Amino acid sequence: MEQISNLQVVPCASSDYLKAFTVRYSQNGTKKSWDFMRTHDSVSVLIFNTTSHCFILVKQFRPAVYMCEWEKSMPTPPHPEGSQEGSEGCPAPAPDEPATSGEGQESEGAAGQPEQPPASAGVTFELCAGLVDKPHLSLEEIARQEVLEECGYDVPVARLRRITSYRSGVGVTGAKQTMFYAEVSDEDRVSEGGGKPQEGELIEVVKVPLHEAMTFAYDESIPKTMGVIFSFIWFHSSMSPKYKISTNV
Repeated sequence: MEQISNLQVVPCASSDYLKAFTVRYSQNGTKKSWDFMRTHDSVSVLIFNTTSHCFILVKQFRPAVYMCEWEKSMPTPPHPEGSQEGSEGCPAPAPDEPATSGEGQESEGAAGQPEQPPASAGVTFELCAGLVDKPHLSLEEIARQEVLEECGYDVPVARLRRITSYRSGVGVTGAKQTMFYAEVSDEDRVSEGGGKPQEGELIEVVKVPLHEAMTFAYDESIPKTMGVIFSFIWFHSSMSPKYKISTNV
């Protein structure tokens, strides 16, 4: 997962997952404009294993997170190849140039600028999740598929509990995510999970013990999504009587 090489920054000419637009409008008589991305809605699932009393998360490399960390470490951020803005900045590695550096190191390249950070800088912990891109399936059915593909648990739709839905990335996308809760046991595990390699997925299944969950949620050194934090808080608020846990953080 953390062997990232041949990394290049190029313009996004087209995408099956997002489209860029500018909306122009008037608000209280003032003309305004705003750039936004049209994306798919999504589902996420908080999975709790009742056999081992742990939460099941997924861990994967996120290029967008990685590029944010890279830009923080560079005097001049990398720009898409061939752009005028990037010609004087720090170009992305050439196709045959390795794009990895030592773990925890910040060495300097040939031009005297820091090399890009290790791939671990782009790895995040997340809830099992997926895009709502199958019109013939309900949200629950899509969530069930994602749990099976990413984490290897076969959970009937009837055992999925809807927590809530909310808007994410409101300044850029405004897409809606619907969150579910699923209790599983070791008997429900039918595969190793890991996602679909043919779709470019490389996912590691991670267990977070119940008694460590809130510490995990508030540990800023652990890169995670807001969905993880919110769902752990929801669990401790809603499920604490059932599992006799303390809600104190």
